[in-house]
Amino acid sequence: MNLPQSSRLQFTPDLNICRILNGMWQVSGAHGSIDPEQAVESMFAYVDAGFTTFDVADHYGPAEDFVGEFRRRLENRRGRGALSGVQAFTKWVPMPATMTRAVVEANIDRSLRRMNVETLDLLQFHWWDYGDERYLDALGHLADLQRAGKIGHLALTNFDTEHLGKIIANGIRIVSNQVQYSLIDRRPQVRMAEFCRRHGVVLLAYGTVCGGLLSARFLGAPEPRRAQLDTASLQKYKRMIDAWGGWAMFQQLLGVLDEIARQRQVSIANLATAYVLDQPAVAGVILGARLGVSAHIEDNARAFDVHLNADELMRIQALLARSRDLYAAIGDCGDEYR
Repeated sequence: MNLPQSSRLQFTPDLNICRILNGMWQVSGAHGSIDPEQAVESMFAYVDAGFTTFDVADHYGPAEDFVGEFRRRLENRRGRGALSGVQAFTKWVPMPATMTRAVVEANIDRSLRRMNVETLDLLQFHWWDYGDERYLDALGHLADLQRAGKIGHLALTNFDTEHLGKIIANGIRIVSNQVQYSLIDRRPQVRMAEFCRRHGVVLLAYGTVCGGLLSARFLGAPEPRRAQLDTASLQKYKRMIDAWGGWAMFQQLLGVLDEIARQRQVSIANLATAYVLDQPAVAGVILGARLGVSAHIEDNARAFDVHLNADELMRIQALLARSRDLYAAIGDCGDEYR
C-alpha cells in the first residue's frame, strides 16, 4: 500500500509523521484482552502500509513496552536505519505532587527504558488540577531534560486554552496539544485552534470516530444499553453523544454521513476523519489500533483521499447547528477531566 503524499506532515524539523496516528490506548486493558506477541507483530503491518506514527502513554498498560519490543525486532530484521522511519509519541500523566528534578527524570527514564530509545520523540504532559501550579515546576524540569537530550519535543495533552497560554508565557516551548476533536465535539473551534495558529502550536485530535460509534455499524441501531458498550471508548463517547444531543439526533447525523459516504464510496469513519484533518491547526488524528485483534488499515487509508466539498459541509453543518453547545456545557478542551 502506498499512502498519498498528503498522508505525511513535517511535524517538526526532525519529525515527519503520518497524519493518522496509531492510538494505543486500546492495548491498556480497557478494550479487551490483547496478546502481546500478536500485538507487536501487527505493528509491522501498520508501518509497512505507511502508518508509521504511534501514540502511547505511560499509563496505557504495556503500550510503551510494545514500542520498545517492536523497535528491537525492527532493528534485528531490517537494520538500525529502519528505526528512523518510525515515530512514537508518549505521555506522562502524574498525580499532582511535588515535582522535583529527580521525580520528573525518574519517570522520563522509565519511558526511555520501556520504549528502547535514547530520546523521546515527543513527550505529552497532562496535569489533573489547575489549582495546583506545580505543573509549571514539572514542565520546567521537562524543558531541562529536553536540553539534556532525553526529550526531543515537549507537548501537552488535554490542556485548555487559558493554561496553554500560561505555559507559553512562562517560556516553555510547546509544539502540540492533544485534545478531543470530532463532528460531535467541536470545542477546539471556539478558542483553541485560533490560539494555536497564532502561537505556532498544532493539535493532535483523538475521539474523532467516537470509539467506532461514527460508523455504519450503529446506523439504524437502537440506543445501546451500557452493558452493550463493551469498551472504554464506546462508553466514553456515548456519554459525549448524550451531552451533544442524544441518540435520535446522532442517528440523523449518521444518516447524512451515510448518504455522502455512499456517493463517495468511502466509510462514515473516513468522512469523520477527513473533516477533522481539514480543520485549522490540526496536524494529525489519532485512531485507535486494537493491535493483533482488528485492523482498519485499508479503510483508514481512504480518509486521505476525502475532502468534503461546500455542499457536503453545508448539509453536515445544518444538522450540527441543532446540537447542544458542548463548550457551554462542558468547558474548553480537556475540562471534562477536571
